[in-house]
Amino acid sequence: MRALFVSSWLPEAQAATGFEIANRAIARGLEACGVELVPVGFRRPGAEAPRGPHLDLGPLAIENSGASRARKAAWVVRALRLGLTVSSAKLRVVDDATLRRRLDAVGQVDAVILSSVQMPIAYPLLTGIAPTVLIAHNVEHLSARENAVHARSPVSRLLYAREARLLERGEAWLCREAAVVHTLAQDDARRLGLEGDPRAVTLSLATGRERGAGTNPGEPRVDVAMIGTWSWAPNRVGMDWFLQEVVPRLPPDVTIEIAGVFDGPPPAAPPQVRFRGRVPDAADFVRSSRVVAIATRGGTGVQLKTIETLEEGMPAVATPAALRGIGAVLPANVRVADDAASFAGALAALVAAVRAGEVRRLDGGAFAQRQNQGLLAGLSAGLSRLRPEASAAGAWDGRERRRRGVAA
Repeated sequence: MRALFVSSWLPEAQAATGFEIANRAIARGLEACGVELVPVGFRRPGAEAPRGPHLDLGPLAIENSGASRARKAAWVVRALRLGLTVSSAKLRVVDDATLRRRLDAVGQVDAVILSSVQMPIAYPLLTGIAPTVLIAHNVEHLSARENAVHARSPVSRLLYAREARLLERGEAWLCREAAVVHTLAQDDARRLGLEGDPRAVTLSLATGRERGAGTNPGEPRVDVAMIGTWSWAPNRVGMDWFLQEVVPRLPPDVTIEIAGVFDGPPPAAPPQVRFRGRVPDAADFVRSSRVVAIATRGGTGVQLKTIETLEEGMPAVATPAALRGIGAVLPANVRVADDAASFAGALAALVAAVRAGEVRRLDGGAFAQRQNQGLLAGLSAGLSRLRPEASAAGAWDGRERRRRGVAA
């Protein structure tokens, strides 16, 4: 089987975000299942194009972090003018005729893998090339609705509410069109209206990284580590809760480092907190701590930071929301806490236990292997459903292209 793998960005040698790490793991899993992938997407300015066949749509800067207020305002104006979500309006920089020509040049494909909803909402013609597989990393409209609740200004609240309405409509359309819908958490299929639908297949997720040794590499540099893309609003909600509600309840000698990029300057924080910005290697950063804090307060999908932490065997304190998509059996060095007081108490106790040598880093290899096996099983199940449709690709191709107005 030959398939397009469509995402906002083409793969890079070093995956920089949780979304890119998930894309890499899923792409490798598909290739392990025998699928020849042709990545399609834009390229970060200055990034090298991937090796092998691919369709490079050109350099494009779409990250909120580092974007000026004027640039962000221009994105909003474009979204309003085009009737698109802001996230898809950022991507709508190629006209349909050009994209059709470039896709035709790729040659015949049996399927189109749509990694998240932003690209197909920006370019609906992507669903008319071959049978589609939608990878729903999150239930995007629910995340946008949560963002509206937590927005800091009336304008932001209105914009997020608009995003939620458009995303709900777009997700419903894509779920109707898709031959297979992969979610990363079981509940997300229900939230997308696919409960009991045979087209919905949940994937386990693994990072695919090589694991380090089963013990900490030298003396930890810091007591508590947090990492995330803080320019993404659902992550920022959890970090703000951690700084405002949890940290004041911790002993003052508990040191904390927070890695990741912000949309603007980092927030004010107590002296025991240090912001590291983007770090070259997330796993190295996590390993340099005694305990990892995963303070997720909402959202959907799976938290890559949770999977990375468990694959590394790190002691951790996590909220129930941070453990979506993870099996019921947790490692012995992981604590679960929801409210601020219990989270702070668990974190302080676990730091003390690690300092005293009573709790250690474990071997996360078994967890990583189980996740990877689940990923391959889910992808294989999706492909088995897709193949009957792909085998009739010629007839599908002609009928669907005519029906949807896609150039032959």
